[in-house]
Parts: sequence; structure tokens; C-alpha cells
Amino acid sequence: MRRLVRPLLFTALAACCGAALAATTESAPQGRLPRWAVPQSYRLAFKVDPAQQDFSGTTTIKLTLSKPSDHLWLDGSELTVSKVEITDAAGKRHTGKYVAVDPKAGVARVDFGSTLPPQNLTLTIDYRAPLNAQLQGLYKVTAKGQPYAMTQMEPISARYAFPGFDEPDFKTPFQLSLTIPDAETAVANTRQIRQAPAGKGWKTVTFAPTLPLPTYLVAFGVGPWSIATAPDIAPDAFRAKPLPLRGIAAAGEAQRMQHVLGETPSIIHALENYYGFGYPFGKLDLLAAPDFAAGAMENPGLVTFRDWLLLLDKDSPARDVRGSFNVTAHELAHQWTGDTVTMAWWNDIWLNEAFATWMQQKITEQVHPEYRADLDRVLGAQGAMANDSLVSARRIRQPITGNGDIMTAFDGITYQKGASVIGMFENYVGDKTFQKGMRAYIQQHKFGNAVASDLVDAIATAAGKGAAFKHAFNSFLDQSGVPYVQTTLQQKNGHTVLQLSQSRYLPVGSSGDPKRIWGVPVCVRYGTAGGSKVACEMLDHATGSMTLADASQPTWVMPNANASGYYRFSLGKPALASLTGNVGKLSDAEQLAYADAVNAGFRHGDLDAGDVLAALKPLTASKVREVATAPLPQIEWINTHEAGTDAQRARLAAWVSAAYLPRLQQLGYERKAGESEDDALLRSTLAGALAFDFKLPAVRAALLAQGEAALKRKPDGRLNLAAADPDLLGDALGVAVQQLGKPAVDALIAEIPQTSDPALRNGMLAGLASVEDPALATRVRDFALSKPVKVGEMAMLLMGGRDTPARRDAMWQWFTAHYPQVLARTGSFAGGYLPRLAAGGSCSVAAVDRLQAFFKPRLQDAPGIDRGLAQTSESIQLCGALKAKQDAAAILR
Repeated sequence: MRRLVRPLLFTALAACCGAALAATTESAPQGRLPRWAVPQSYRLAFKVDPAQQDFSGTTTIKLTLSKPSDHLWLDGSELTVSKVEITDAAGKRHTGKYVAVDPKAGVARVDFGSTLPPQNLTLTIDYRAPLNAQLQGLYKVTAKGQPYAMTQMEPISARYAFPGFDEPDFKTPFQLSLTIPDAETAVANTRQIRQAPAGKGWKTVTFAPTLPLPTYLVAFGVGPWSIATAPDIAPDAFRAKPLPLRGIAAAGEAQRMQHVLGETPSIIHALENYYGFGYPFGKLDLLAAPDFAAGAMENPGLVTFRDWLLLLDKDSPARDVRGSFNVTAHELAHQWTGDTVTMAWWNDIWLNEAFATWMQQKITEQVHPEYRADLDRVLGAQGAMANDSLVSARRIRQPITGNGDIMTAFDGITYQKGASVIGMFENYVGDKTFQKGMRAYIQQHKFGNAVASDLVDAIATAAGKGAAFKHAFNSFLDQSGVPYVQTTLQQKNGHTVLQLSQSRYLPVGSSGDPKRIWGVPVCVRYGTAGGSKVACEMLDHATGSMTLADASQPTWVMPNANASGYYRFSLGKPALASLTGNVGKLSDAEQLAYADAVNAGFRHGDLDAGDVLAALKPLTASKVREVATAPLPQIEWINTHEAGTDAQRARLAAWVSAAYLPRLQQLGYERKAGESEDDALLRSTLAGALAFDFKLPAVRAALLAQGEAALKRKPDGRLNLAAADPDLLGDALGVAVQQLGKPAVDALIAEIPQTSDPALRNGMLAGLASVEDPALATRVRDFALSKPVKVGEMAMLLMGGRDTPARRDAMWQWFTAHYPQVLARTGSFAGGYLPRLAAGGSCSVAAVDRLQAFFKPRLQDAPGIDRGLAQTSESIQLCGALKAKQDAAAILR
């Protein structure tokens, strides 16, 4: 994930300790904390009033000191420490000192006052700290004018809430108590076990001790929460007791959680059945956060989400309903991979996130097969490949050299590439064998930590595989890049032989070295007289071959059967033409892999725009939404960056219109009774692309009519947002903003502060983000920095309005002029995204140069900027190289 580290105030240091009174000259650890001081348990006591700007706390840590020392190292950031006390094994108390040695990293030293021998110690620290304004640690948010305090500790933000050993392999039990105003409600990882008066107007709520957890999974919230209690989740073969289930939301909102609460039991039972291990955390609360930096967070017992994922009703957009299930399944999958078994260090965050992504897809296929999670997996992998084609791409197991590497680890490489690689090797060994290995892995490491070799060894053991299998698996974990499998058909001695070679896929303009070898489980579908067959081979050298038994003459080849492999492939133009003619014989997933191969060939410089249009045309007739719309991003790039004349743009608009407009007209622009969610999603995808990317007049007119109706005021003076189709609200308002200008922008800016419904807010923000008028675009960007826009919403407004060079230049001028304000509002985890926020979508050397010149002196402003700068710069440079390589005349061929 990504977040911003702010410097500790010098006044905080002076208030406790006096910065110059160091007991040791040992320098602060630059990576992991030393292991000669290890926590055994925590007792955390907080006094929190969300209406205030700060809070107080007392942290008591029982720890083991394994060598003589006069100090220890721990993590703490922006803490004003008033008292430090160390109690030794004999019960003697020592007054200690807290010294913030590296405020930027959040590393502190506790001095004992004298050298203590190895023993068990109790460390108690009293402190105050601000309620964070950047959605990290213990932070403050407001909903409907009422304040709340809640937590987001991952990855390294627990240090903003309490001093401790803020690393994932320090797993211990936590005992939490919260002293809060009488009128407030407190929730946490575990059930409440006691409540007692704590002076006039205050009460202390105490919670049961947790199972062993890392600091990043500690969670609680204080505020006027509303709570919906659902029926307990019934016991099963792997869990003997009923599991209490609740929904928690801002005041008055919990009744909108019935949908997600109804879906949750099926997810829990499916996960328990897969792992053969019952949910272990005693109770399950799902909390809809009023503002949140991540999509959701897997805190055991108190899973937190962006509110729009949980607050649903009959009018909710279909994408929200489907997203709710998928994200809930992902977070609940973490209860096994991440919470029960936790990675030992952040280089193995894929053991948490890739496995939760992979498992969510399995659960979704089981519970909601109509959601086509099998196709989501393919599309997710292809999205990751776009990033993985960069020389600056991360590895799945990226070495951690500083906090920035931790912040930028929560990306498509970790999640989608990781899940695809897992699925590829599951396909290779068989799903039942893989499940056997996963069950063994969970049992061997439950309530502890694991590293990559623990997982790979468990799968290898279950499959009876040795060093070659482990080497193949690790080849995808320990090096970046996408394998590029190139194929050639030959006839040898009466047999059809497919010659294979592999290299690293690199697009036009890349400076990377293509010489790279993986252990790739290559599976090929090919034509036979009776239909098709699949052949598989482990390609672990630069070249290889496979014999295609019973292949028809001539035959066609799909080099990624079932799209189960994390690799791209090249066929050459004659073989591609043969496959295009047989694309209807491919599965839906294979058709997506085919679309990606066309995209890869275009970006590699092997295909031109005319080739792309011809190759992708057959997919547009598919009845499957994901397949039918797969060509749109590729055609949109050609339209935005390659087409340079009115005739070329008209050709692309005509292609898109012929392919998609009849289908959209058949769907109509409003929901129909009994229609599927997939129809609603297809309507939304087509309407947005045809109205904004290709400016089709008929689509814009239909959306404008809805936008105008939504902007009309009701008798109470509020906008009539329900007049637009829920799935098209953002698009309808976007067209209205572009066509009506200032009145529409004024109305939306006035309405947003009055609206708490997250789906309606998202729709209005999307509408504002579509603004084109330069003066109005500046106003919308200024509004993004204002209090009515949540920290977690700001980027939605700032990523819009950049579809032409002139608009990108205007965004650049605004961003550089307002950089300090953007930085101050940048939420948790987002430092690495600042360069993309500034210049994403650009496509020229000049854009790279100015981006580098601006950010190179500012690399220390937030963790992750350096990687974000490298990847954004390379993406822009590659876009420019591709634009220069391609001949736009091919569009008219």
C-alpha cells in the first residue's frame, strides 16, 4: 500500500526527553528492528474524543531482552511522550527516555538509564498524539457533521497511534481499552468484555485479548456508530460455535448493510471448506468507513471498507453491488492468508494479497458464477502485464530498501500478477493437489509467520515435485517482467511441431534487456479434425518445442490455452490471421488472451492500427460483456494518441459505432425490470466509452437528457439525482457538465456537501471530473482541495480532464502551483501516485523532462515518489515511442 510519512515535530521530542541525552551512539536501524528485543504482548489504553484534535494513550509492552543493553529500538511517529517506565524481572522500576532518532521513518529509541542484563521487561509509555488528518494510524473523519475516530494501521501506520514494534513478524496478543465520551460507541477487533464509568461524561470500554496479531492488524473505532446485528453464521464441520456477525456504519446508515450481511455467510463457509480450518477470530464486524484510504482492510474481527462497498440498496449501481461481493470475499480470504498466517516481512506481501485475490476469484466463481470471476482473473493479469512490461516494474518479491518500497508494494504486481501466477501453477499441478498444499501451509504456520519458500515447499510437497518445480515458481517471484512466448509451426517427419522460444516482453522504445528465462508452464490449444486439443510443456530454457498430436492440416494455434498462463505470446501475421478466423472456437478466457496478444503485437511494433481493427472486430459480436468490450481500450488509445486528422477520427468513430451502438440502443439508457447486472454493467461501459472517448452524438444526447433531469431541483431545493439511471449517473452528469458548463458545475459543487450517500457522491464527483472548459476545470481542481471533498475522494477529481495535450498542460500547471496543498491532503499510501496524478496520460519526451525536473528535488517529500516517478516517466516515454513508431495512415486502410 501507499502512504505519506510526516516528520515528527521537534517540540514532541523536547517535551519528553531532551534530544541530546542519548545513552548510546548506536545509529538507528535502517531496515528491520533488531531482534534482541522482542515483544510478547501489548496492553493498549487510549482516551479518545473524536470531537477533539488529539488523543492520549498508555502503551504497556511485555518484552524479552536477549542481550545486555541500555536501550532498545521501536517505532513511533508524531508522539509527544510524557513518561517512560521500565519494570525489570525483579519488579524494580527504571525511568526511561524516549528519543525520536529518525522522525521521518518513525524510528525511536528508548533509553533505560543503565545497562540491563537479558531478562523479561515491561515497558510503559504515556503519550499524546494528533488524530491524523491523512487517513492513517488513528485518524479523524466527519459524516453528516458528526466526528468519528478510527484506524488504518497497514502497512506501517500503527506507529502514529501507539509506540511499538511495527513489523509483521512481531505477532503478539493485544489487550485494548478505550476511554471515550459516554455518548459514543466503541468497536474493535474483539468483543467487548467490560464497560465502566471513567469520570464525569466518560466511560472505559475493555475488549477481549486478541489472538497473536502484528501491529498493522490492530483496529478500533469510536463515534456515534449505528449497528445492524445479523443472524449468527451457523457452525460447520470446521467451526464448532456460531459466529456473531454485525454491520457497523455512520449514524443512521447501518440498515443499508443488509445485502452484504446476507452475502457474508456463504463466503465464510466456502473459505472454511477450502482450507479445512474454521474462522478463528470469535466475531465478525464489517464497518463502512466514512472516509478511507484503501478499498478495504482485513482487520480480524473488524473488517473496514469504503462506505460505498457496504451501503447498498435496490438503486445501487450494479458495479457497486458486484464490487461489494468481490471486495468482501477478498478481505475475508485474508482471515486465513494474512491474519492467521502473516508474511514475515513486506517483501512477501504477496503471501497476503496475491492469495486473497486468487481466493476471492475462486469464492466468487463458486457463489456467484454469473459474475465471471474467471474472466476478471484474466483481465487483472493483463492489467498487471502493462506495468510489468516496464523496466522499472517491481518484482513480486521486491527487496525492501526503505519505507517507499513498502508503500509501493500494494500494486497490480502484488495483487493481480501474484494471483495469476498462483493460478498458473495451480493449473499445472491440479486444483485438488494445490488445495492439499494450501491446507498444509495454513496448519504449519497458523497464528505465526511465513516466507515464500514455506508456501512453495508446501505446494511442491503436495504435488510430489522437486527442485525444478520450485525453480519455475520462484522464477516468477524473484524477477520482474512478462515472458514473451514466440511460436512457429513446422512439419517434421509427418508430425506437427510447435517451436517455442521465450524472452522478456518489451514494448517499442524500451531500454530493457529481452534476455530473460522463466519456468513457464505453456499450454497450447490447437485445431484438430474433431475440434481442438490442448498440449502442455514446461518451457524452462530459451527454446523448446511440443508435438501437436492429431493436429488438423492446416491447423490453428492458441498459445495460451484457457488463458491460464501469465505470459504473452506472438504468432506472426499468418498464424494470427488463422487464429482470427477461428476465434469463435476459443473459450471466453482465451478470447481475452487473444485480444491481449493483438495489443501486445501493436505495442511491440509488429501490428499497425489497421491490423488491430481487423483482428479485434470479431470480438465485438460476443455475447459476453468482458469479451465484447475488450477492444475498447486499444481503440481508445489509437483514437487519443495516434489519430491526427478528422478523417482518421471519423473512421474510428464509425468502427465503434457499427460495433457497439446498436447494442447500446437495444439495452436502452434505463434499467429494465428483471434485467441482469451484466446488462447494467454493459450499458454503463458502452455509454461511457461512446459518449466521452468517441463523442457519438446520439449517446451524448441521451445522457444529456438524464443529466439535465438530475440537475433540476426538487421542491426542497435539492437536486433530483434519482432522475438519472443509477448506473449512468456519473456519465449523465459528465455530459451535462461539458454541455451546460458553469450552471452544472455550480449545482454539483453546492450539492456535494449536503449529500452523504456514497453512490450519489461518486456520481457527482465523476460528473465534475469530466469538465472540459479550462476555467471550470481549474475551479473543480480547487474544489478537490476543499473540506467538502474527502481525502479519499480527491484523486477522483484530479485524474479527470486530461484527454488532450492542452488539458494535460493545464493540469500540469495547476498541479505544480498547488503541489504543497495536494501533498498535505495526500492520504495514506498515496505518495507513489503523485507523479501519475501530475502527468498521467501524457505522451511526449517534453512531458517526461518536466516531470523529472519537478520531482527529482522532491523525492523525499513522501515515501514511494521515486518509484512512482520512474514508472510514470517510463510509461510516458513508451507512449511517445509507440506514437512515433505507428503510421496513422493505417487507420484508413
